[in-house]
Amino acid sequence: FLTDPNVLRRIVAAARPSKTDTVLEIGPGRGDLTRHLAQAAGRVFAVELDRRLIPSLQSDLGELPNVHLVRGDALTFPFHRLPPGTAAVANLPYNVATPILMRLVEERARFSRLVLMFQKEVADRIAASPGTKSYGSLTLAVRYAMDAEILFKIAPGAFSPPPKVDSAVVQLIPLRSPRVAARNESFLFAVIRAAFGQRRKTLRNALRSIAGAEALSAAENACRIDLARRGETLSLEEFARLTDFLFERTGRKG
Repeated sequence: FLTDPNVLRRIVAAARPSKTDTVLEIGPGRGDLTRHLAQAAGRVFAVELDRRLIPSLQSDLGELPNVHLVRGDALTFPFHRLPPGTAAVANLPYNVATPILMRLVEERARFSRLVLMFQKEVADRIAASPGTKSYGSLTLAVRYAMDAEILFKIAPGAFSPPPKVDSAVVQLIPLRSPRVAARNESFLFAVIRAAFGQRRKTLRNALRSIAGAEALSAAENACRIDLARRGETLSLEEFARLTDFLFERTGRKG
């Protein structure tokens, strides 16, 4: 649990809530950050999956009229019920960071900004450059839809108990329109996931689950992308070009 009051204040400052704003907090834990958010925001929806934490949260946060505690899973929470312009704040555990972030990317129209805390390794993946070890499907999905910035690192001592790794806070601002045009967003993400499913495979082998050999050869020629390359060497723009061709060629619907 994050307990350092200085770090808690920095996270709230990054979220920039006002008394007219709604904040979604994913994983309030013991409620330390929730209390800080409640002082600054109009409403806070705190979504907690761990039923063991609910009684203490209800007791500790019960006197805060603008905090709405919800027992539920962020992977299934109805984000569409939140008002437009909601800010999202979360400390995401390593094992669920990627699926929750991907859901937030898909539901980005609801949010004005996201201020998320990850293990430093995940933060590095979000901000990675092509050709690096950290570059992957998460990098590309975020880049497609959002501006991402690592705001600051957090040392283990800010937590109780202290973890064995550093953490980092990342700010994500949804773009008004995607960074590249893609005919079908879900198909683009499917191609990207396939390309990184087994990083050592060439694109020609990795994308066999997406398209047949003939379509891949045609895409290679039309898009001028060597399919002997690996996914980690392609830019977002190259993935979009390749995906659009395959979508038209195969008639896939994502």
